[in-house]
Amino acid sequence: MDTANISSVDCPVSNGLPMLGLGTWQNTDPDQCADSVTTALEMGYRHIDTAQGYDNEAYVGDGIEQAAVDREDVFLATKVATSNLAYDDVLETTEESLDKLGVDRVDLLYVHWPIRTYDAEETLAAFDALYDDGKIDRVGVSNFEPRHIAEAIAILDAPVFANQVECHPLLPQTELREVCGDHDIELVAYSPLARGEVFDVPEVQQVAAAHGVSEAQISLAWLREKGVTAIPKATGGDHVADNWSSLAVDLTDEELELLDGIDRTHREVDPDIGPWHDS
Repeated sequence: MDTANISSVDCPVSNGLPMLGLGTWQNTDPDQCADSVTTALEMGYRHIDTAQGYDNEAYVGDGIEQAAVDREDVFLATKVATSNLAYDDVLETTEESLDKLGVDRVDLLYVHWPIRTYDAEETLAAFDALYDDGKIDRVGVSNFEPRHIAEAIAILDAPVFANQVECHPLLPQTELREVCGDHDIELVAYSPLARGEVFDVPEVQQVAAAHGVSEAQISLAWLREKGVTAIPKATGGDHVADNWSSLAVDLTDEELELLDGIDRTHREVDPDIGPWHDS
């Protein structure tokens, strides 16, 4: 694969957020994680996503440090774990995350889930404090349903910048995209390939064959067309490069209509405590 040509592809940016990033969930081997981050950054990625619960923030930090890219050019996001959402715990563990990442601030800090120790008033007050102190540039939420978003908007002094949820052609999140759009909130898609499920969808296969690209690239291009930022996980250089190549894929109106008409719904991340079960 010609990485020189790949590196010349420009990534669109929405409100300062590069619309294709590198996800690092389950990337817990120290060398592999650092190498994948370095590889991605030197290929052109400028958005790296991690979390306290991924147990790899230190390795992500190593990858950023090793890359021939200035830290200020990297949009770095992490998330506060569901066990750490009490006010003091948010403050303490965010400082620990900054230390592990080797940075003095992150571009975006998410509430990972509105469950367990999450208390809207207490948790979000801590996020406001971090925002006011310059420890975080933006406040994000993850796995929030519309009612959680409305509550967070009402409580926070800082704006809600992003909501990170599972999203792909099999789970288009139409209502959430509309709600976020109404409030100028970025939608960020984790598991944008449905952990491989999109590879077996006939409509995705048809469009991929027409373009001569992978099904992964079609799913990522579909998300971009919907105004959604994607953060696919990739460890090997080939997968990192294949995902990046999706930026060169332009879908026609007919192809978008075909993908929008997929008569199948699939949620890959569906714990019993998922907030959508209480909707």
